[in-house]
Parts: sequence; structure tokens; C-alpha cells
Amino acid sequence: MRLLYGVQATGQGHISRARAMAEALRPYDIEVTWLFSGRPKDQLFDMEPFENFEHRSGLTFVTQSGQLQYVKTAVHNNLWRFVQDVRSLNLERYDLIVTDYEPVTAWAAKLARRQIIGIGHQYAFGSNTPVAGHSLLQRTVMRWFAPVDRPVGLHWAAFDSNVLPPILDLPQLEANAPDDFFLVYLPFEHQDKVTQWLQAFPEHRFKQYAGGLENAEQGNVLRCSANISGFKSDLGRCRGVICNSGFELISECLQWRKSVLTRPLQGQMEQLSNAAALAQLNYARVMYELDTKVTRAWLANPPAGPELHFHNVAEQLAHWLAHGATEPIDLINHRLWA
Repeated sequence: MRLLYGVQATGQGHISRARAMAEALRPYDIEVTWLFSGRPKDQLFDMEPFENFEHRSGLTFVTQSGQLQYVKTAVHNNLWRFVQDVRSLNLERYDLIVTDYEPVTAWAAKLARRQIIGIGHQYAFGSNTPVAGHSLLQRTVMRWFAPVDRPVGLHWAAFDSNVLPPILDLPQLEANAPDDFFLVYLPFEHQDKVTQWLQAFPEHRFKQYAGGLENAEQGNVLRCSANISGFKSDLGRCRGVICNSGFELISECLQWRKSVLTRPLQGQMEQLSNAAALAQLNYARVMYELDTKVTRAWLANPPAGPELHFHNVAEQLAHWLAHGATEPIDLINHRLWA
């Protein structure tokens, strides 16, 4: 079997899911072609699991100071190049086509009238899923950014029959007491401002990760360059996590019972909806700006994470794909949420 698997690479969450799927698919007799878009190829790192992956420019979102910029997003993206990438992607050799919110793969399949499966968090937003900060424009963008025929959503609760638990890419967690530091990952904020904000809590230690940072200690803040193994190790050892409301990192925090203080990216429907779901499920503390008062109270007494344990969704989906994706997804939903 030949499988084309498209992955939106703007954020690390989609790539993290892809790592888990690559590992789960490895035992099967499947030739997988991975296609990444949404970030320049030279900015991708730790891509060894995907071997000779394909890359396209794709489409991406522009953010500034923790807020999505729609006008700059429209100007930044090269729509002519995107159309050319879609038209030139040859799908004839593939038996199955999957996308994790990757638009070149999705629209190429639509143009070729090929069935495409969507596996990702964005495909979980049905009628019963908590939604916040939405407008007609945002709902239209979410629906048509990477349209699919068979949506397989991922979320923290079984909001609909096509929704499965998160796909996780986590090493074995050592059963040690947590170290006395907090992990900070706010990639959409200005990083110097984040460091200055964290220095307002000198009684606490922080490890601040972001792309483009160099390893350096600034008072009570250790700034760390982006790397997968170091980040996951610190995630396992920290007392709690301060982050934006992206789906994958918070899923990892929930699996490891980490206390979470989250700030959703303003103007971004998915993150605002994630924050609403977290508040509804009582899984995390939400703030809508870098709120010093809220943060100081949370740091003083970070609550224990909820008692959750998600099953190995990647293994289930790899088996499903290897057998032609014929089983109704609601049956997998029932097994994984039971």
C-alpha cells in the first residue's frame, strides 16, 4: 500500500502527531510519503523519522504579539504558488491520502476527485464541540483551509462520534518528583517581553522555549533553543506549564498530569475554543493576556492535573489505515473512550 500523508508544519503540534503516526505505521507494509508545508524547509528540525519527505510552501497564519493578523496573513501567503503546488501534486500512485490540516494535499485530492481522510484536531469541531471567538470568516477558513471527505477529529472528550482522544508523542515518563521550575512555551509572543514578564516572579524558576532563542540564563529565566528531546525531558520534570492554547502540548500536559496556565492566541478560533473546552472540563486555568495577578496566584499553588490517561490512538489509526480505513470511525471512537 502507498500512503500520502500531508502535515501542516506551521506549529510543532501537527509534526508531533506525525512523529507518533510514523512510529505506529512502521511495522506495516506501507510506503508512506510525508508532505510538509506552512514553514520554510530550512526551519524544520528533528525530521529524521520522515526520511526523504516532500515539502511545499503551502499556507500559513501570521501572528504578532499573541494575536492572529488576518490582513498580514492574506498578504504574506503566495496564493499563485499555492495553486501551482496543488495542480502539480500527482496523486495517481497513492492508495490512501491523509491530511493533518495540510492544504496542498487536501486541495489536490479535491481537484483530482480523490477521497481524502482528515486526521487532526481541526476536524473535531462538530455541533457538540465547545466553540468560542468564532465569526463567519473564521468558520469559513477552518472549514475550507484543508477540506476532507472523512474527518477524524481529535479532542479531550468525546464530543462527537468521529472524535478520538489525542495522538501523543511522548517518551516513557520517569517516576521522579518534579523539579522546582516551570516550563514556558509562548511561541506567538515577543520572546524578550515574555522573559521580562517572567522576571517579575523572581521567587520562581522558568525554562522558556521558543524557536530562534539561544541558550542563555537571564536571572530566574533560562532561555532554551527549540529541540524535541530537551523540551520533552523538561516537560516531564517541570512543576507546571505556561503556554498558548495549542492542542498537542496541552494534550501532553494532561497525559502527564501537569498543571497548565494557558493563554489562547487572540483572534484564533481554534485556540479560543480550546480554552473554552479546558474551562468547561476544568482541565486548566485560562488567562486572556499575560496577566501578572492571575499568574502569581497560579504559581503560588499550581493545582494538580486531572486524572486522565489517553489510550494509544496512533496504534489504532495505523492499524485502521493499514487495513484500508474501512472500519467505521465511530467504532474506534467507542473503543478508545470506553
